[in-house]
Parts: sequence; C-alpha cells; structure tokens
Amino acid sequence: MNDLMSIPCVLMRGGTSKGPFFLASDLPSDKTERDQILLSIMGSGHPLQIDGIGGGNPVTSKVAIIGPSTIPGADIDYLFAQVRIDQQMVDTAPNCGNMLAAVGPFAIEAGLMKAQDDVTLVRIHNVNTGKLIEAEVPTPHGQVSYLGDASIDGVPGKAAPIALTFMDAAGARTGKLFPSGQPLELIDDIAVTCIDCAMPMVLIDAEALGVSGYESATELNSNTSLLAKLEAVRLEAGRRMGMGDVTNQVTPKPVLISKARQDGDLNVRYFMPHECHPSLATTGAVGIATACITEGTVASKLIGVRKPPVVLSIEHPSGHLDVKLQERDGKVIAGILRTARRLFEGHVFAKPVTKFDRAA
Repeated sequence: MNDLMSIPCVLMRGGTSKGPFFLASDLPSDKTERDQILLSIMGSGHPLQIDGIGGGNPVTSKVAIIGPSTIPGADIDYLFAQVRIDQQMVDTAPNCGNMLAAVGPFAIEAGLMKAQDDVTLVRIHNVNTGKLIEAEVPTPHGQVSYLGDASIDGVPGKAAPIALTFMDAAGARTGKLFPSGQPLELIDDIAVTCIDCAMPMVLIDAEALGVSGYESATELNSNTSLLAKLEAVRLEAGRRMGMGDVTNQVTPKPVLISKARQDGDLNVRYFMPHECHPSLATTGAVGIATACITEGTVASKLIGVRKPPVVLSIEHPSGHLDVKLQERDGKVIAGILRTARRLFEGHVFAKPVTKFDRAA
C-alpha cells in the first residue's frame, strides 16, 4: 500500500504565475498540518524543489486554496499561500493577483458555483486580506473557455480574457493606504513610499540605489550589493508599517521605479522580495498605479500626479501591464485584464505529517 497521502489537485496558470489549486475540504483544517503538507507537495528546502512540484522560482511556488464563501456578498473564498523555495516556510499574509485569475475558472469547474451563459461574474473573497475582487470569466454555453485572443506580457500565446476588478484595495494588510502615516519618508537617507494597496510595498526611485531600473531581472538578481540595500530598506519599512520583524515574511515587497521608456507611464522592477519578478505581480501593479494618482508619493513625484479615471501602463522586464483606475462610491477601484489556463488535474502525493522532522 502506498504510504504517501493522495490529494486531489489541479495545476493552473494564473496570469504570469503557476501553481496547484486545492479545494479547502481536501486539505487539513489545522494550519500547521496543512502547511507541512504544502511544503512536501512543493518540495521546499531545495533550490530546484526537486522533491516536489514547485518550479524553483517564487512565481511557480504558489498555492491556491478555494472553498465556499464565508462572508456575505462573495461567492467563494480564496486563500493564497506563498511557499518559500529555500526554507520550510509558508506565508499566507499576502494576496496574489496573478493566481487570482485562475480562481474563478477553478471554482466554476469544481462545482462551487454555476456558470452563466456567455460571462460568469465570480465574487471572490480573498481570505488573506479580507478584500473582495470580482472576476469576469468567459463561459460560452455555460462552460469555462480558456481559448481566446487576449494576450498578456510574460505569457506566450493568446487566451480567453479574464477581467479582474479590485474593490477598495487600500489597506489590504494594515488597514491603511499609508501605514506609516505619510506618502513620502526617508529610510537611510533614501526617499521611499510605504504603501499598502492590494499588496504592502516600499517604492524606491531606482537611481537612489545606484541602478537605472532598466536592468534585466537576471542582472538585478546577481547584484548582491543592491539586494542587501533593498533588504535593509524593506526591513525598516516593515517596522514602520506596523508589520514588525518581516525577516521571515515576503511582504512588504521592495519595488524600484523609474521613468518609462516604451511609451508607458512608469517603469518598475518588482522584488518578491529577494528576487526580481520576471514581469510584475498583479497586486503590485494595483498598488503602484494607486501611488501614481496620490499626491506626494515617490511615483507621483517622478511622473506627475495622474487623476482617475485613468489607464496607467506600467512597464516591467517582460513588457507592460495596464491598470484602469476609476472611482465608485467614493472609493478607487482597479481593473486589470489577465488570462489563465488549466494545465493538468489528478492527485498529488505528500508525505504524511507524522513523518516530517518537526524541528525543521
């Protein structure tokens, strides 16, 4: 008899990320047991995650856990888990907007909600942040469709468009847009913006750290001096944002910004937090765009304050990502177009929790 645990699983690409999707009912309700199983499934503790299905990169070491909604006004719950590659750690503090693109299709095909003809609106409660996101999923003839003519930079080919709308994303983790109380401050004589909108981040003008901001992700990842400076700023930003010691957390994310070069509005290099993202996190784009429409931030000082309704084009290492900002009922909502694809379904195997070295 197989002594490994067999768990139903669907591997999906969401935006520019990829990872296994699980029904909450198929995983232990105990957080410690659940996280130990996720670490086994992903193969954490090895740079290649060779003993699991993780891809050896932060954008492919992500997990989505989906279940019926636990709050009024939402259809489903979505818990995101960032599984560390190099350490036996699972972080459920942040949201992931790229994985979010696949949540609606997964929920429909898992039978958590009924598909409508043409387009199905899925109201998603992000358990990590308590925020609500609306996803418009193409469902012609009542079936999820993954094929279409939409394309996003960072993903080859075309697919069906999935429109995501972030409803009042400010204060996703801390409850405040600017947790430190100001849109601009100095950390080690470096001007930064500590912002919490969809994702806690610390925005920094790239030139202040001695780089242009146009370097490739590979170049930045090999710049050990820069990475050390970014981490020092990130740790202090986390403290000022009321998040405590963030050494073992993936937020806040450090983001280098510079002027656009390819007809966009702003150029960015987004870190996850110790490695540069090959493109850009969807949640990161929402927060960066919000900084662009807010007086006094590092971003608005660099490019000038933009006013909603506005579409902001944010350049990143793989191309650009557009964010549409508009006001509704006195709050700013953000819209982003993503795509998703179902990659395989079946069962994934994990070591039983009792066989883990609990001291790890």
